[in-house]
Amino acid sequence: MATLLLPTGRTLPVEIAESAGARRRGLLGRDGVTGALLLTPANSVHTVRMRFAIDVAYLDRELRVLSVRTMRPWRIGRPRLRARHVLEAEAGAMAGWGVRRGVRVEVRAGEAEGSANPGAPAIPAGGSEGERSRAVPSTARRRTRGFAHANSPWSELT
Repeated sequence: MATLLLPTGRTLPVEIAESAGARRRGLLGRDGVTGALLLTPANSVHTVRMRFAIDVAYLDRELRVLSVRTMRPWRIGRPRLRARHVLEAEAGAMAGWGVRRGVRVEVRAGEAEGSANPGAPAIPAGGSEGERSRAVPSTARRRTRGFAHANSPWSELT
């Protein structure tokens, strides 16, 4: 699991949903969430059939917060222009974490997974060892530092 580095310096576990199925499923069927869920790419969310209210932070390409909203169950959020990612957490959590408009958050590979470089950008979740072995060095692509998954939207962010 990846780690979310907050502006306060606190770190939290973050689950990354980058496949269409994982983004569609999101937090549906859960009674709560530990840490946060990052949907990428995404620019809008809904809470139809959800069991609890959530905080939603819309992030740009550089993971800068564009806006934060609290959504009750059975609501449909409007798409946000310039949003490339959406961070979801239980209602009230983002205010406690210091996540507000203009703040930049970071997502890092989880140290618990035995990452060789704990400060490196997160390798996409849901990956088996086979998927991780397809990582390519940064010299093979533009705008990438370190290692990133070849088909990951995170390659733009690092």
